Amino acid sequence: MVILLAVLDLLIVNARVVDGTGAPWFRADVGVQGDRIVQVGNLKGEKATRTIDAKDRMLAPGFIDMLGQSELFGLVDPRVESKVRQGITTEITGEGESAAPVTPAILAEGKPWLDKYKLKVDWTDFAGFQKRWHATSNLASFVGAATLREAVLGYGEVQPTPEQLAQMEKLCEQAMQQGALGVSTALIYAPASYAKTSEIVALAKVAARYGGVYATHIRGEADTVADGLDEAIEIGREARIPVEIWHFKVAGRNNWGRMKESIARIEKARASGVDVSANMYPYTAAGNGLSAQLPGWALAGGTEATLARLKDPAQRAKIVQDPWFWHGGLGSETPDGILIAYIGDPRLQRYVGKRVSEIAAEEKKSPEDAILDLLIADRLQTGVVRFVMSEDDVRLGWRQPWVSLGTDNPGFSPDGPFADVSLHPRGWGSTPRVLAMLGIEEGVRRLTSLPARRAGLMNRGILRPGMMADLVMFDPAALRDLATYEQPRQFAAGFDDVIVNGKLVIDEGKLTAERPGRALRRSLDTAR
Repeated sequence: MVILLAVLDLLIVNARVVDGTGAPWFRADVGVQGDRIVQVGNLKGEKATRTIDAKDRMLAPGFIDMLGQSELFGLVDPRVESKVRQGITTEITGEGESAAPVTPAILAEGKPWLDKYKLKVDWTDFAGFQKRWHATSNLASFVGAATLREAVLGYGEVQPTPEQLAQMEKLCEQAMQQGALGVSTALIYAPASYAKTSEIVALAKVAARYGGVYATHIRGEADTVADGLDEAIEIGREARIPVEIWHFKVAGRNNWGRMKESIARIEKARASGVDVSANMYPYTAAGNGLSAQLPGWALAGGTEATLARLKDPAQRAKIVQDPWFWHGGLGSETPDGILIAYIGDPRLQRYVGKRVSEIAAEEKKSPEDAILDLLIADRLQTGVVRFVMSEDDVRLGWRQPWVSLGTDNPGFSPDGPFADVSLHPRGWGSTPRVLAMLGIEEGVRRLTSLPARRAGLMNRGILRPGMMADLVMFDPAALRDLATYEQPRQFAAGFDDVIVNGKLVIDEGKLTAERPGRALRRSLDTAR
């Protein structure tokens, strides 16, 4: 018997429901009261403040991005539009560095970006940051091990004393108590790269006590990918904590074909009792800062110390001769495989959309000088797209049932404060690619219940009564990724209505004024 409520806030009728479990779609109506789904079934005769006729379109739980980068971007521009327009209603963030804790040294390092976008950091811990989040979408975060390191040790290439490590553990515990999903690392970037495995294990043990996850951009994704995976698995085993591999890949042309080997390593670990899963983006190009071209020692001490080295002829020569420069964390690269996607200094916008090879030719410089001079001029803020992966490896990775989506990108609008920011198409068109590659039911599972369970967001990711009303309605025949590397700022097509915590943020294809997104905490009753 269906129990009808007096008046629903929202009623969606004539939908093909894809519930997020991987099961086949079924026809149903869905009723929403407040921020919850309250009925799924035949709701003929039910009264509602607003009724939407799905007209046989598909209705799914809101999609979850297992690695976005919107934590500060969403405070500057809360629309996070490129995400919600592809059905993403919740974003996980905190890749190695997180929005909290905050110290004066961390603030000083971030000052150029904060000043440019007029963002005032008025929080010091996770609780303070969470109070600031009011956007179209939800946000949950890991606490970054690099941020813990920066808060206690600064930016130098140093190792913590027992007392300093205890301070880092205390900050990690505070973040976990305030709702962090776990602890994270990004081990190809300084100062995270200075951390030894034992330091990470100590922090992961703290997160494990609170039911957290260890999420990692592993120490090597190219020539040393096997060692990087082995370290992550060892940390999971030693700390007795689930492991999430962020943007799972094998990079560098000389490593193409090694995805099969990486998958075998994870499957072996899973068979032995280590809970390992991963996320990917469905593209063959990676994206990060141009400063990742520099070896770790050249980045020690932060921005000012690095810029001083880049301006010193002897240090400069040493940097470009270091094997890391062209064969580092993402494998062997060439100047024509690096595309400039973001510039911090507006006076340097002419470089956006150009390859390093083009810049070097235009300025009659070596590619190495072109890179170092641009890093100096833009004060290390430059973002790039790197063409380092094979389509076969990407598709093989996506065939694994434990792989979810991580766009590794902030959410943007085509106007407003980030109108000049391009970055990577993965932030605009990832979800239609996943659905086209995997099929609707399995694709939706990878975008909903799989990441919800991994992140400990146990009341999201499945469309059933009692769950939070994060919903996305789409026409499967109209789904398209329209973004390209050259012109990434193109919204995905086919997503008609997006609902976050019971409120329409995309209504018949139009962005509304609703900003119902919340800062989410890991569920305390998460099964371990």
